[in-house]
This record gives sequence, structure tokens and C-alpha cells, in this order.
Amino acid sequence: MTITSAARGTPETLTLGLIGAGIGLSRTPAMQEAEGMAHGYRTVYRLFDTGQMASPPPLGDLLKAMELTGYAGLNITYPYKIAVLEQLDELGPEAEALGAVNTIVLRGGRRIGYNTDLGGFADSFAREMAGAKRRRVLQIGAGGAGMAVAFALLDNGVEELCVFDIDRLRAESLVAIAARRFGPARLRLVHAVDGTYDGIVNATPIGTDKRPGTPYPLERLTPEIFVADVNYFPLETELVKAAKAKGCLAMGGAGMAVGQAVRSFRHFTGLDADPGRMMATFLALGT
Repeated sequence: MTITSAARGTPETLTLGLIGAGIGLSRTPAMQEAEGMAHGYRTVYRLFDTGQMASPPPLGDLLKAMELTGYAGLNITYPYKIAVLEQLDELGPEAEALGAVNTIVLRGGRRIGYNTDLGGFADSFAREMAGAKRRRVLQIGAGGAGMAVAFALLDNGVEELCVFDIDRLRAESLVAIAARRFGPARLRLVHAVDGTYDGIVNATPIGTDKRPGTPYPLERLTPEIFVADVNYFPLETELVKAAKAKGCLAMGGAGMAVGQAVRSFRHFTGLDADPGRMMATFLALGT
């Protein structure tokens, strides 16, 4: 077996976890456990849903407890992708550029943070949105996932990215950080979701089972607009369903979820995950 000893919870067990709020429907445990098993290791992946805790412990205390109990690594999701930064010893290049972390490797007493959302969304967008116009795109949502999505869109040739968030300071921060890498001419802060765009990207939790609805007026959709949504439960959000019904090129969050999981598995274990196998596990969990 080729898994690195540093990634083992015990000599034959890989222990992983996910910290976040409202994560009961996450498909990450099934993907990581099945992939670990396929590589010959008993893999245990636990959820730590702070949204279900009456008094959630401080994030630092959670991380310390997991270190002491032999966790090899963790995934981090809403609302901790930015808050966790101050708990880490080292950042990978994507995490440092974005200021957001969704993967932590616990190794040798050190906490190393990575961002695999960027690569996961970039690959999915390049594959599913090939041929889509990219001159002017509206991104709704500027949180931890939103930062990764913005970088991925700009890396994938979006000429002007317009960013909206109900938290204006958060949107301003995303625009300022992205402008340092891509230049201010390619970014614009907007104060509403009106206007004319080639594409609409939802990087908010709106549209999930726990937060139903749509962040964009459906009556404004036309067949010329592409639509992308980072959410995957349900697999097709109301926004994605409406977009497809109107003839838009549209994608949900499944590709991003699998892509980030593939990269996280590599960080946890040093092994290459099988994207097709992970996608099959993901889809087997239903719609």
C-alpha cells in the first residue's frame, strides 16, 4: 500500500472529517470513504455540524481535539473557510492567494491549509461551459467559495466579472483581492443583480434544500445567458432548472464538488483519486 504514513489515522485507518454548518446532506463523506477503500484502507469520515450544536466549541478547540484523536485531515465549509485561516501554520499557494481554505492536512503537529474549490470549479466550468460567451459575467456571492469561483472564472477567460453580495464589504474585499492578480479593469462591484450579462454564477447558499429560492430573477433569463451554480443539493437548484427550461447552457455544483474532493484526497493521502469513481459515488446518492 502506498498511502503515506503521515496521512494515516492508524496504520490501517484513514480518519477524516468535515466542519461546517448545515452539512447533513454533504456527499463528501461517501466520496472520500469509497475512494479510501478503493485504495485498500479503512476510511472513516465524520461530520461536525456546528449548526446542530446548541453551543458550538471554538474552531481552534475542534481542530485541537481532532489532532489529538488521530485525524489525518479535514474539509472546511461554510461558514469557516475564512475564519479558519488564523488557526493554521501554513497555506498552499491557492489558499494564500484566495484567503480561504477548504482542506486541512494535519501532519507532524502542523496544520496545512489548501483550497481545492478553485481547481474543482475551474475544471468543471471549462468542461461544461465550453463555447459560452464570457465577455461580461455576474457573480452573486463573495464568501469563501465565491473567492475561489471568481479566480476560476477569470482564469477561464471571463473578460469582466461583476460581483454582487448582500454584504457590501465582503464583495469589496473579493474585488480588491482578485484585482491584485487579474487587474482592476476585469472586476466591477455592482449594487444590484440587474444589468445585461453573458452569464450568471450563483456562489451563495441560496437554492439549497435548507435555503430554497433563487438569487436571480428567473424572468430575466434568456437562452443566450449561461448559468452556473455551486450548490449540489438538490443536484439541480431552482435556478439551474429554470435556466435549462429556458434553453440556457447551465451547470450545477456536482462537477465542482467532485473536483475539489479529488484534490482533497490527494492532499490527505498523497494518492491520485479516480474522478470517474468519485463521480459515480456522488451520483449514486440520488438527486
